[in-house]
Amino acid sequence: MSVPFVTIITVCYNAEQTITPTLLSVQNQTYEGMEYLVIDGASTDGTLCLVRELAPRAKVHSEPDRGIYDAMNKGLSYAQGTYVWFLNAGDLLPSVNTVAHLAQEAMAQESLPDVLYGYTRLIDQEGQDLGLRRLSPPKQLTWRSFEQGMLVCHQSFIARRSLAPQYDLSYRFSSDFDWCIRVLRGAKSVHRVDEVLSLYLSEGATTANHRRSLYERWQIMCRYYGFGRTLWQHVRFLFIRRR
Repeated sequence: MSVPFVTIITVCYNAEQTITPTLLSVQNQTYEGMEYLVIDGASTDGTLCLVRELAPRAKVHSEPDRGIYDAMNKGLSYAQGTYVWFLNAGDLLPSVNTVAHLAQEAMAQESLPDVLYGYTRLIDQEGQDLGLRRLSPPKQLTWRSFEQGMLVCHQSFIARRSLAPQYDLSYRFSSDFDWCIRVLRGAKSVHRVDEVLSLYLSEGATTANHRRSLYERWQIMCRYYGFGRTLWQHVRFLFIRRR
C-alpha cells in the first residue's frame, strides 16, 4: 500500500489575530508526506508576514476571492495530496503527531479509506479547552448520518482528493455540510480514527449568519432526505431538547 500524501489547506483573510497557532500546529507536524496550502484572500494586515515567518514550508496563494468556499475550491484545485484536510485560521492540530497518526490509521486498513474522520475539541480565543464537541462522530458514518445534523466537524473530516467535489457557492454559510454529504455519497470505505483530530475555535457567529446557516442546512437536508423526514428530525430534536 502506498504511503498517503496529505494536503492541509487553510483559507484566510486578514487573520493575523487568529492564524499564528494554526500555522505552528501544521508547521511542527512530524509527518513528512504532506503539503500545506494557505489560500489567502489578498489580506491587507500582517497575515502573509506571519505565514512566511511561521510556516516557511507553506505554499501561499494570495488573491481576491468570492468568500470562504470559493477559496476552498481554489485550495482543491492546487492540492496534490491523496487526502485533503481543511483547517481554518484559529483551528489547530492537537499534537505534532496528528497527521502521522492519521496516516498510520489509513495504512492499517485493507486499502486506503475514502474518508477518515474523528473527534473535535472546542477551544476559545486563548486556546483554553472547552470540551468535546457536543455532536459525536458515530462508529459507522454514511451520508444518511447527516440527517441528524453535522455529526462530524468539517475540520475532522478528511477526504480523498479524487472524491472531493467543488463546494457549492450557492450556499454562503453551510456549503461544508453539503460537501461532506456529497463526499460520503461517493465513498466506498469510511474509517473513524478514535482520537481528536482537530481543535476548533468556537466563535460566536452573528445572529443573522447563524440563522442563515440553519436555514441553508434545512434546505440541504430537504434536498437529500426529503421534506417530511427533515421536518420529523427537527420536531424530534426540539422534543428531546425540552425533555
